[in-house]
Amino acid sequence: MGRGEVSLRGIRKSFGDVLAVRDVSLEVAEGEFVTLLGPSGCGKTTLLRILAGLEGLDAGAVLISGRDVTADPPHRRPVNTVFQHYALFPHRTVAGNVAFGLEMAGKPRAEITARVERALDMVRLGGMGARRVDQLSGGQRQRVALARAVVLEPEVLLLDEPMSALDRKLREEMRAEVKGLHGRLGTTFVFVTHDQEEALAMSDRIAVMNGGQVEQLGSPAEVYERPRTRFVAEFLAVRNLLAARVEEVGDGAAVLRTDGGVVLRSTSPGFVRGARAWVGVRPERLAFDGPGENRVRGVLEDRVFLGDRSEWRVRAGEDVLTVSEPGTGERRKTGDAVTVTFGADALLRLEDGAEARRP
Repeated sequence: MGRGEVSLRGIRKSFGDVLAVRDVSLEVAEGEFVTLLGPSGCGKTTLLRILAGLEGLDAGAVLISGRDVTADPPHRRPVNTVFQHYALFPHRTVAGNVAFGLEMAGKPRAEITARVERALDMVRLGGMGARRVDQLSGGQRQRVALARAVVLEPEVLLLDEPMSALDRKLREEMRAEVKGLHGRLGTTFVFVTHDQEEALAMSDRIAVMNGGQVEQLGSPAEVYERPRTRFVAEFLAVRNLLAARVEEVGDGAAVLRTDGGVVLRSTSPGFVRGARAWVGVRPERLAFDGPGENRVRGVLEDRVFLGDRSEWRVRAGEDVLTVSEPGTGERRKTGDAVTVTFGADALLRLEDGAEARRP
C-alpha cells in the first residue's frame, strides 16, 4: 500500500439507537481526491471523523499507508483536518497560526520559518505572514487554515465542508484553490460536502452517501450521467422522475407506460417485462420539437428564468416534466401546447436505494 492510501473496511458506528455508518468499505488511492457527498445525517462527517481518529467505531478497521491505525489517537495518525470553522488564533499573525503545529512538534526555528513560507506560497498567501488574521477576508482565512494543515505534510488531508460558511463567489474561488492545491501537493484528499457542484468540480471520485451507506461510487461523470438509484438521481438534480410499468423488452430497448399514461422508450439495461420501474431524465436532455424517439405532448405551466437558461414546467396528463432551455424562454408563454422530445438513451432506469433495501 502506497503513501497516503486509505482503506476503510467494514466501518460501523452507532449513536444510541441510531446506526450512523453501516458497514462502509472504501479504498482511496495514493494522491486521489475523493469526496463524500450527501445530505445532513447521511454519515459522511461521522465517517471522516472516524478516519481522523476523532470518533471511535463499533466495528471495522482503518488503514492508512498500509498501517492499521484503528486504535491510534488523532495525533498518531498521518492525517490533518481542515474544518468548516477556521479556528484561527486571533492573537497570532498569519505566520504564527501556520507555525503552531510545528512549534508544538518542537521543530527548529529555521525549519519552521522555511516550511511556513513554503506553505503560504502554496496557498497564494506569500508575503502576508505578518498580517493579523482579523485583517483577512473569509477566503484568506480559509487559506490560512489550509496552510496550517499542509505545513505538517500529512499523508492524507481531510476537509470537512471547509467552504460552506463562505458566500457563493468565495466558494467558487476556494473551489479552484483547493483543486489547484491538490494538484501541487499530490497528497491524498478526502473531502466532505453536501454541495453537488463542489463535488463534481473537484473530485477524482465521488462516494454518494445515504442512510450511512455508500449508495454509489464513481467518477463525477459517472455519478452525474449514470446515477444508479433514485436517491442519487434526485440528489444530483435529475428532477424528472417517473413511476412506470414495463410493457415490452426487446431489440435493445424497453417500452414503458408511466403512471400518468405516457409511453416512453429506454435503452437502459435491466428492465423486466411486466415489472414496476422508476425512470429519470435530466432537464437538459429534453428539448422542444427536437430529435429523439420519445415525444411527449403537453402544456407549459410555468417558467423559471436562471440567467443562462430557462426551466419550463410541462404538464403531460398526470405527469410533469421540467425542461431546461438555453436563453430567456420569452418566445414561449404559459398555456402553449408543446411537444417535449428526448432520446431513448437519455431515459435512465433507477434502482431502489439504501432506504428501500434496509430491513
